[in-house]
Amino acid sequence: MMNTSFAAPAIELLEQLIQTPSLSRQEQDTAELIAGFLDSHGASIQRSGHNIWAKNHTWDPSKPVILLNSHHDTVKPNPSWQRDPFHPTWEGDTLYGLGSNDAGGPLVSLIATFLTLQHEKDLPYNLILAATAEEEISGKNGIASILPELGSIDLGIIGEPTQMDLAIAEKGLMVLDCESQGVAGHAAREEGVNAIYEAMKDIEWFRTYQFEQSSEFLGPVKMSVTQIQAGSQHNVVPDRCAFVVDVRTNEWYSNAETLEIIQSHVSCEVKARSLRLNSSRLSADHPIAVKGKALGKNVYGSPTLSDQALIPYPTLKIGPGDSARSHTADEYILKSEIEKGIVDYLALLDGLSL
Repeated sequence: MMNTSFAAPAIELLEQLIQTPSLSRQEQDTAELIAGFLDSHGASIQRSGHNIWAKNHTWDPSKPVILLNSHHDTVKPNPSWQRDPFHPTWEGDTLYGLGSNDAGGPLVSLIATFLTLQHEKDLPYNLILAATAEEEISGKNGIASILPELGSIDLGIIGEPTQMDLAIAEKGLMVLDCESQGVAGHAAREEGVNAIYEAMKDIEWFRTYQFEQSSEFLGPVKMSVTQIQAGSQHNVVPDRCAFVVDVRTNEWYSNAETLEIIQSHVSCEVKARSLRLNSSRLSADHPIAVKGKALGKNVYGSPTLSDQALIPYPTLKIGPGDSARSHTADEYILKSEIEKGIVDYLALLDGLSL
């Protein structure tokens, strides 16, 4: 099971992916690359939009299902790049290129893992490999769009750069549009109700409120006022003040519950842009977490968002690379990280019983 013969082809695929622009919603060319690569290595692929998936050839409906998932879209290149972001550049063990770390390295490592196992007859589980789109924008045409076609899943392994440690928890995200109302008046006279002052009361609440439940791995729910807009000119008391709040939830609160608590405490109008991106948590006693810890892996809670937020099944986020490199200029991953990532994925899956 520890055969890593697909490491070299996987790294070559990563080089091709770096050369092929794949901004979110524009992943058609990388989807073609991935589909062609999997087909050339004997995988039976299916496709919907820019999402590609395949199932192991020894599928047994009586066995549990493990999803191996990562994404092939990228953000726009940071303007500070000193190298060509679309040219795979090797410097020793280091491969530079847009999407090399987030999430090209994890993606090709999972692809190599799947190809190693797709014909295995004695797996105690079924495998689905899914290379999906729109992760960077949490888009509706990414992993969420194909979940009904994939069927019931017992465990998802989400490929993101975690230095191959186990992210068993992940913060959720909710963006709130808030508006405080006032009454317009002339600033020179004692008239009107200043909407900015009304908003300041609620902004102070957002700054200081502590939710009752804190998380062992994710800490407390975090709320940050990040944008504010009010006023038309210097001598007019503003009658409205709009502001935006970034809310990062822990696993104790769904986004819907969090919104309800917020609305019960503030006087401004509060509207959530979406409730889709909830926090997630895998039990530290789950078999794959136990196995990972036995292999010397650390467990932690991740503050960054991934497709875990859209998958309503137990999930673990793990992959080669380092989240600190994601979305940065001169993003890179190490060849040795990818090779070790494949070995570690196979070790985690070896004989895993769900």
